Amino acid sequence: MFDYILPAVALGFLLDLIFGDPVWLYHPVRIIGKLITLFEKLLRRLFPDTRAGQRTAGVFLVLFVTGISTAVPALVLHWLYQVQVWAGFAVETFWCYQLLAVKALRVESMRVYSAVKEGDLPKARYAVSMIVGRDTDCLDAQGVTKAAVETVAENSSDGVVAPLLFLMIGGAAGGFFYKSINTMDSMVGYKNDKYRYFGTFAAKLDDVVNFFPARIAGGLMILAGYLWGFDGKNAARIYRRDKKNHESPNSAHTEAVMAGALDIQLAGDAWYFGELHRKPTLGDPIRPVEPEDIPRSNRLMVGTAFLALVAGAVLRAIVVLCVS
Repeated sequence: MFDYILPAVALGFLLDLIFGDPVWLYHPVRIIGKLITLFEKLLRRLFPDTRAGQRTAGVFLVLFVTGISTAVPALVLHWLYQVQVWAGFAVETFWCYQLLAVKALRVESMRVYSAVKEGDLPKARYAVSMIVGRDTDCLDAQGVTKAAVETVAENSSDGVVAPLLFLMIGGAAGGFFYKSINTMDSMVGYKNDKYRYFGTFAAKLDDVVNFFPARIAGGLMILAGYLWGFDGKNAARIYRRDKKNHESPNSAHTEAVMAGALDIQLAGDAWYFGELHRKPTLGDPIRPVEPEDIPRSNRLMVGTAFLALVAGAVLRAIVVLCVS
């Protein structure tokens, strides 16, 4: 089955690029989300509501969710490849297709672009609220645009490059492993009263698994900036200067590159659940953010995705050589 990983990922990538998320089918990430919710309820009942109890419960949550999310597709694919190679290849290709989000990211952000261009601010706020975690009711047109560009930049790493790399290393099972951790972080990795201790392990593990992909994504996006006609020189400069301007060790890498490549300033203060969070900015305000920055960010994201596919293929070849 390992011989078919590279073509399965490449074909899945092309299917995602052409067709986008198959909304007619229940997405596997939603199944992972249901699994997280189920185990959270169970573990909170089993462990005491103390700092140590919640942290221990959070460790078991990660072990159960990642174990099931990785083992089930791995076993299914192993069985299918044993029964009929092409059946295994077809299912693996389809799962690779589902686990990537290049077109979905472009489509969702372009909905924001269309609403902003129409001058429909409420519609634009709603559209951007579907892809960001911050409060959007107070955003003006420029704020909505900036939020869309930022989410394209951030998801270029954890929605495109990181899944591609894990798919290349471990096939669909590797992709499910990564997505289970990423989904847990998005659901329980908050520093609020409910998840401050329960979500600690999930959040830290997400930082670990994204450490190298974030830096690879930053480097690939700089290269894409040069190749696709953006300000590659400024992208490299801002990356070196601002890549650590974030509480997370990984989140600022692609956002810094995006800000530099587009000659704009991103990030800064934002409202979350009615509370203002003070954040440093990324990039320099060489020019103001404008609606056209959304399609520009998407071109840079897609260019980065193509380079990541090539980089992933090289990484796959190195892994195969080391194993053999």
